[in-house]
Amino acid sequence: MSGHLFANISAISYYLPSASLTNEQLSEAFPEWSVDKIMQKVGISSRRIAAEDEFTSDMAVAAAQRLFEEYNLRADNVDYLILCTQSPDYFLPTTACLVHERLKLPSTAGAIDINQGCSGFIYGISLANGLIASGDVNNVLLITAETYSRFLHPDDKGNRSIFGDAAAAIWISADQEGGGIGKIVLGTDGRGAKNLIVKNGAIRYSKTADQSLQPDEDGNLFNDNYLYMNGTEIFNFTLESVPALVKQILQKNQLQQEDIDLFIFHQANKFMLDYLRKKIKIPQENFFIAMEHFGNTVSSTIPIAMKQAFAAGKIKKGSRVLIAGFGVGYSWGGAVLQF
Repeated sequence: MSGHLFANISAISYYLPSASLTNEQLSEAFPEWSVDKIMQKVGISSRRIAAEDEFTSDMAVAAAQRLFEEYNLRADNVDYLILCTQSPDYFLPTTACLVHERLKLPSTAGAIDINQGCSGFIYGISLANGLIASGDVNNVLLITAETYSRFLHPDDKGNRSIFGDAAAAIWISADQEGGGIGKIVLGTDGRGAKNLIVKNGAIRYSKTADQSLQPDEDGNLFNDNYLYMNGTEIFNFTLESVPALVKQILQKNQLQQEDIDLFIFHQANKFMLDYLRKKIKIPQENFFIAMEHFGNTVSSTIPIAMKQAFAAGKIKKGSRVLIAGFGVGYSWGGAVLQF
């Protein structure tokens, strides 16, 4: 159709807090876990942790300012801000409104939060894609920002070894030429909601004073005030849904697996990613992992990995990249990006 606008990811930057949690520190806190064991298990040597006075809006603003400076972009050209977070500054107003004000975006720009986790980047580009295709906007600023560290119990060695805090800012703009963001696949299965959850602290269940940990049916220790993850169920869900997701993305974009130059999945942990790569039969040189110094930064893992892949020369002009996010919800999604 003539005049149809395509959405194109034209810039990515990210922000990492200055404080880090290293494997040496974790091993000191949990002597039964050696530095080597942690690295072997999750493929992460350090993860960044937000300062006590540093919140999601602060990291989101820092990532966006870096994006503007790095690519010489102007705040007054933003038509719409989408902020993906599950750790907002407040219940209300939306964190996007706080970020909008601090970045001095135009009053004509829309600003919304989306509460989405590990698939949040995919959902964000899906919404941006739709907004641009409508012709209502030309430039969308998508920000992914999480401070999951605040959801983690100090004695939860499993989750503390995995999650890190970060924010990424992505510029998505209208393009007459095509390419850019291809056909997107999304999915949801709310039956898995209970397997990755912070149960207390919102409207249904208030936070309690109880700090003690209880064992679940598998012997994992947890507390309803903090993040609970059923690792076995999450792993099973991932192994079932992601190979099918990749197949659906390729079919929807009328491509074969060999047509893809690089695969970038949500950086959950290295063991899971290696397992998925082998199961889907993706050659190692076409599969990108970039989490050793960041950890699992939830909705920011894919944009951070993309930025790293550009820097490493793994994504060049003409590259075709398949991205896939999956996790909390359960929720999943993926797309093919043409550069």
